Amino acid sequence: MKNANLWRALGRNTIVSIILFGALLGLLYLAEMIWPELTLLKWSDPAWVVGIPASIIGVAYILTIKDPSNYTGFYAGIIMSILLGVQFMLQKPKPGVDSAFLFFCVFIPFQIKSILNWSKPQKTDAEPFSPEFLKMKGMLLSVLVLILITAVDYLFATWYYGNGLGDAIASKLLGGLLISSSVLANFWLIYRKTDSWIYWFIYSAAGIGLFVLLDNVFSIVLFIFFLVINSMAGIAWIKGTKPENMGWLKGK
Repeated sequence: MKNANLWRALGRNTIVSIILFGALLGLLYLAEMIWPELTLLKWSDPAWVVGIPASIIGVAYILTIKDPSNYTGFYAGIIMSILLGVQFMLQKPKPGVDSAFLFFCVFIPFQIKSILNWSKPQKTDAEPFSPEFLKMKGMLLSVLVLILITAVDYLFATWYYGNGLGDAIASKLLGGLLISSSVLANFWLIYRKTDSWIYWFIYSAAGIGLFVLLDNVFSIVLFIFFLVINSMAGIAWIKGTKPENMGWLKGK
């Protein structure tokens, strides 16, 4: 019965996500009608088209795991990762092979591991999770990993796109931050750590900054949407974190 309720919650969240994205696409369509010079909906771009269901399923995934006892969201997360990997491989003028590799080879295994961990019986129904929140050692290690992955992706982007180290610095740094923050967010989710939502927040903010630089209005709106959804989930988890698990924030 409990598992059936969890799956029903995933279904409801998927319907909510479809409605939200339907409204968003409708508003963008109206904006194009009012201002014909805008190009917000790119139905001729295969990567963009694949990104729509990926985003819908991604929001359903976040809304579902907002409940730290509902592991069914990670099944949606696996489908989302497959679609996003395909989207980046369709990206023009060059496929985003670094992002595609992460979605196929890192995020899907992380989400499978999350399913295995989250589906284990909990000690009590009243305490579905007991996260550590920004413990100093874990926080410092995470920051080092964040910097390392960002730097590696910066070098990869410099080589892959054939430009110099000093070219497009901001966009390459934000692109690397997008990848590194999502790696850490997915990793900490495996262990139900509230820290994960800090990195989802960074991911959303980095996406907004990146697409402002790339002048992609649709993606800016999309990542603002993600920022709101991720912030809501993060606040819910932080409120559910006991004072003794607040790490260096304990007592504040």
